This record gives sequence, C-alpha cells and structure tokens, in this order.
Amino acid sequence: MRTLNFEVLTLFPGTLAAPLNESIMKRAREKGLLNVTVRNIRDYTEDKHKTADDSPYGGGAGMVLKPEPIFRAFEAIASEHPGEELLTILLSPQGRPFDQQRAEQLAEEKRRIVLLCGHYEAIDERVIEALVDEELSIGDYVLTGGELAALVVIDAAARLLPGVLGDEESAYRDSFGDGLLDHPHYTRPAEYRGMKVPDVLLSGNHADIEKWRRREELKATLMKRPDLLERTDLAEEDRKILEELKSELRNSKS
Repeated sequence: MRTLNFEVLTLFPGTLAAPLNESIMKRAREKGLLNVTVRNIRDYTEDKHKTADDSPYGGGAGMVLKPEPIFRAFEAIASEHPGEELLTILLSPQGRPFDQQRAEQLAEEKRRIVLLCGHYEAIDERVIEALVDEELSIGDYVLTGGELAALVVIDAAARLLPGVLGDEESAYRDSFGDGLLDHPHYTRPAEYRGMKVPDVLLSGNHADIEKWRRREELKATLMKRPDLLERTDLAEEDRKILEELKSELRNSKS
C-alpha cells in the first residue's frame, strides 16, 4: 500500500483542520492512503513575536512573507524525512491552472508534496527561486490565502487513490475523467412533482443505458464546455453523435 504524503505550510493551520477530518479526506487518512502534515510557519520564526511577515522593500501596500521561517520549515521537513525527495508547489493566482490531469499526476506522485500557502501581499521571491518547483492556481481570482486552494488540490488528488472511494470507477466517471462532463444522475422516486426519470434508466437494458449516458455526456459538454471537445480524443461514434446533437441544436434555434 502506497501513501500519498502532503506537507502544508501555512500561517493559519486551523483553516485546514475541519475539512481534513471530514468525508473523503478523513477516510483516506484513516486508511493510511493519505498523510497530511500541517505546519504553522510561525513555529519556525525565532523572535518572541513570531514575526513571519514584513513590509516590502521599495515601498508599496501590503506585507510580504519573510524567507527565514519558510527556509527553516523546509529544513525541518528534510531533517524529519531524510532521503525523501520533495515536490514543492506554491498556491498562487499566477500559477498554471489546476485541472483533472494535474490531479491525476499528483495522485501518482511518489515524492513528498509540499504545498506552500501564500498570504498577505506576496512571498519573498527568494523562496520561490530556491524552493518552489511549480505554481498552481485554482482560478483567475485572488483568495485571502492559499489554504483553500491547498485543500482543493489535496481533495482532488486523494479521491483518485485506489481504495478511497467506495466505487473504484466513480472517480474516473466523474466530469473530466475522460475529458467530458458527466451525464445526469437520478435516484428514487421514479417520478417527483411531475418530473420523471428517463425511461431508459428504468429499462434494465445496460447497453442502452450506456449509450444514453454517453450521449448525455457529449450533450452536456457541447452545451456547457465546448472548449473541452477540442482537446478530447473522441471515437468515430462519438463524433457522429456530436453532429446529431449540433443539428438538433441548430434546428431548435431556427
């Protein structure tokens, strides 16, 4: 059994406590499939006020995270896990977009993954130059800090670990698992307030159900995220279905 190891460096460790102890991440940790160590950057300061930030050289608004405690935190990680290679990720709005493909790669990662959570205006550039391997962004917007982004990365990777989800296929049948959005889902009752579950799902014909689901995946992607279709490797049958869907869409508008 392989364990996916994360180290999270943050000024506000309490932000991560509750999510890590609920649902999928809690289950993964209890099974020993996921290990998350949360470190308070202030614990690696050396002054009595535990100062982790300072005003920027050159002036300007905001505060900058100091390099010294962050470097010491990395030294502590290296000391506690000698010989282990680190992959350091800075959660930053300037990073490359985090997506399902990167989540799948991280789920296979054998290195200890360090997630560095920024706060205030910025992090001293020397930290980025010396310690950071890559920057990841969960969207084109600015958060108060990187803690929520770190939780997103951990959750997205952890749910892909074998043994975490009840159904091994479910992680890969979700949206983006094969490049497409997910199909609609229904459960009991078969009719509610005049709204009925599609007949094909009640038929018991699994071949027809799979065809319906595939068509609905293509339809959802075409309607909501057509950009995904441009970079998804589609079978010839999928392309035929797409042409039918596009024709139906044109006819509905005419």
